Amino acid sequence: MTLKIYGIAASRTSRPLWAAQELGLAYEHIAQVYEGGATRTPAFLALNPNGHIPVIDDDGIVVWESMACALYLAERFTGPDGQSLAAQNHAERAEILRWTFWAVTECEKDALTFLMHRVAMAEERRKPELALQADRRLAPVLQVLEQHLQGRSYIAGDRFTVADICVASVLAWAQRADAMAACPRVGEWLERCLARPAQLQVRVMARNRVKT
Repeated sequence: MTLKIYGIAASRTSRPLWAAQELGLAYEHIAQVYEGGATRTPAFLALNPNGHIPVIDDDGIVVWESMACALYLAERFTGPDGQSLAAQNHAERAEILRWTFWAVTECEKDALTFLMHRVAMAEERRKPELALQADRRLAPVLQVLEQHLQGRSYIAGDRFTVADICVASVLAWAQRADAMAACPRVGEWLERCLARPAQLQVRVMARNRVKT
């Protein structure tokens, strides 16, 4: 059996890559780019008819959508030492599901807008007013997580789970936002997540576009 992960690490593919690295999985990383119509070929559209990365292929079981990929890997696999990123009870499952969907519906659009217009895009293409507006919209949203993290080390309890991967992968885009600076618990939690060896390895992959 060969687990395949399609997509470059400098994309939302970082989410399933992070989960795979945390679990110590053996997998084939196919560094599929998205530029220039590379995901619109017949071969790739046979994997994901939406024409987006990431895609995972687990011995014929194909999953797309980055959060779904991360959640699938967490449910499907455990690490060699028995480590699990998945829920161990219904309460943890509820936390994982609600915060993963929260990250997508409440945070991702504004976090990405902030990233693009404050950091990632060439300076002449940036629109500072869009970054500022996104920052302002994130402020009350991040306060929700700030309150949730009171007395907690991680989102679903006292251990790192796939919920932390899914939410941190979004909020990392807004690390420099004023909204983040106003939420010290969120900031500390995010730093803790991003300092994990598995996440550091994914960032190396993003810089180098290497295959694992």
